[in-house]
Amino acid sequence: MTSTAITMEGQSPWRDELRATLVLAWPMILSNLTMMLIGVTDVILLGWLGPRELAAGALGHNLAIFCAIFCMGLVTATAPMMASEKGRMAHSVRDVRRTFRQGLWVCCSVMVPIWAFLWNAEAILVATGQQPDLAANAAIFVRAYMWSILPFLGFLVLRNFVAALEKPVWATMVACGAVVLNAVVNYGLILGHYGLPQLGLLGAGIGSTITNIVQFGVMALVVSFHPQFRRYHLFGRFWRPDWRRFREIWRLGMPIGVTMGFEGGVFAIAILLMGLINEASVGAHAIAIQIASLTFMVPMGLGQAATVRVGLAYGRRDPVGITRAGWTAFVLGTGFMAAMALGIYIFPEALIGIFVTPVDAATTQVFNLAVSFLMVAAIFQIVDGAQVVGAGMLRGLHDTKVPMYFAAFGYWVVGIGVGAWLAFRGGWDGVGVWTGLATGLAVVSVLMLVRWSMRARLGLLPPEN
Repeated sequence: MTSTAITMEGQSPWRDELRATLVLAWPMILSNLTMMLIGVTDVILLGWLGPRELAAGALGHNLAIFCAIFCMGLVTATAPMMASEKGRMAHSVRDVRRTFRQGLWVCCSVMVPIWAFLWNAEAILVATGQQPDLAANAAIFVRAYMWSILPFLGFLVLRNFVAALEKPVWATMVACGAVVLNAVVNYGLILGHYGLPQLGLLGAGIGSTITNIVQFGVMALVVSFHPQFRRYHLFGRFWRPDWRRFREIWRLGMPIGVTMGFEGGVFAIAILLMGLINEASVGAHAIAIQIASLTFMVPMGLGQAATVRVGLAYGRRDPVGITRAGWTAFVLGTGFMAAMALGIYIFPEALIGIFVTPVDAATTQVFNLAVSFLMVAAIFQIVDGAQVVGAGMLRGLHDTKVPMYFAAFGYWVVGIGVGAWLAFRGGWDGVGVWTGLATGLAVVSVLMLVRWSMRARLGLLPPEN
């Protein structure tokens, strides 16, 4: 009897952590899925126009998303900072507000060079060896889409705020509404329905920009007027600087942004490599990556939840709580991806059929290539989940610089190196590129897990109270 009671008491903190992680993670997962669904909607609608529009949209979208991912990583620093401040002082208002405000300052400051870069998308794509007509069409999309990144980043900072308060469901509700809005607006602008002109690639970019502006505006209204959030007065005295926090966001966020940029850059380089193979490989890669990315949103959300839960324990100076928070999220993330790997392996044709129907030689080639890419994607699902949750666990400890080096080595040296060699020297074409991606992800996941396991020895834990 006593032994059983002791066992149950020992298990209770883990059950509590599991419950807390799931309560925090599921709205963040849904929010991530809604962000992906906006891109998926655009790909599906452009696919209805034809393979050339699909390829151009995929090329332009990947270039823009590469920049957006770096910026997302940069503002991700606000999540562990606000969580630690909340963990250290449960009723903290001023510190959280100042971090939020400087997060928006960082968003505005980083977008100026990003806009200048994306405005020259056509020249950049041509310089990488893409076909001139494909690059020109991709640039049409990019020049309309790039204005959506700033309001999207603002929404992410707002989401980090409500997540630090462990109330992320509001961001999820707003994001779900954004998916519906994007589908309606882009259906009209891309295909020319509701009496709107058929703008194709230009319409896709305009629709996404409208969606992100509305999404940010609605979320800003929620945090300004809802009783749970309005006491923070987040937008009060927005012009007041806090240079120490501004620099701290850059210090923590730059390695996160570079890390996420390395990962996003690998997939951007992958589509450029596909463009050097043939146009069908570009379209097939766009479809396969959308499917793989949808499943990735779940461990990504669990990694974000791990950052908050670990960050709260870090602020409390609770090493035991840090351990529970990290391992709980890790097991959930890798377990889910193992199940998804099995599903992708068994049903690849059904999944690809959502995006393209093999009705002629061109679409049949895209369909068959996408199926072959998904077979490789099934293999790396587990390691992909492991590396993103592992990175989230380490971010909760404010450990961002060394994981950046792990990403640089795993993604670019191993992933791109192996993928390019197999594709062009080994004769594997697109399958070789995907095999390289899988290898790079595996290396990064192992390195992240080893560092987390050595966190006490490396001095990453706070002193106990």
